[in-house]
Amino acid sequence: MNAADPVVLIHGAWQGSWVWRRMLPLFARAGLSAVAVDLPGNGSDATPPQDVCLGGYLSYLEGVLVRLGRPASLVAHSGGGVVASALAERCADRVTRIAYVAGMMLPSGMGFADLIAELCAEHSEAAGIGPHLVWSADHVMSSVPAAAALAYFFHDCADTDARDAAARLTPQPEGGRALCATLTPQRFGRMPRLYVEAAADRSVVLPCQRRMQDLVPGAQVVTLPTGHAPHLAAPALLAEALIPFLAGTDDGTPLARSDGHAGGAAPHGRSLQADERQ
Repeated sequence: MNAADPVVLIHGAWQGSWVWRRMLPLFARAGLSAVAVDLPGNGSDATPPQDVCLGGYLSYLEGVLVRLGRPASLVAHSGGGVVASALAERCADRVTRIAYVAGMMLPSGMGFADLIAELCAEHSEAAGIGPHLVWSADHVMSSVPAAAALAYFFHDCADTDARDAAARLTPQPEGGRALCATLTPQRFGRMPRLYVEAAADRSVVLPCQRRMQDLVPGAQVVTLPTGHAPHLAAPALLAEALIPFLAGTDDGTPLARSDGHAGGAAPHGRSLQADERQ
């Protein structure tokens, strides 16, 4: 495993590199070198919110890849999925694979808001955190109230951990949230992908996750019995799902979901249970 590609960990909206802190020692124990980033305007980065955009995210991450000096794998949570897809398109020679953790794995030109609009008539819960956001007066950035974060992001985390994570959330520039990527079959389309479903997710709800798998078929799929943040609620379980893919020790065969809905993949999937966390 020591020869495995380094891993770049991309957080979702309102978060930062801190959200991956429990995963880093698990990757290191498996021989994987991982770096968690603060995207511009997120976490501890001081980029002005009005300057945040997908292009800025990609330029920053391309610099991270250049400094690594070798091709890398990407792990992206939630809205970081759009960023990872766009980075793979832009830097196809520097990215070897992508793992989405309850991530926004969207087709070319589609934003997450488009998906929500499609699903809400049948799945009202697909609105997720959206109705609970608090906006700045100029609508340039949004914040997540602590009570909403506890209910939608961290409901299955230990109480102390959930409250700590809710307190760490920072305002999210809208230029880094309302994203869509232009993707091609020749670049992004050739990238090996893993989708880690969070079956109890209240933010990117399971029907959303599965619709994205249908729209962008061909990923391996692993199902976890967690909420939106398995890297905080069940890091060992998430590591078990990610490490074979990141280390290149799986067989690369697209996996189906354990419910038998293939989503464009072959009929043999994995579902990891809560008693496998340790």
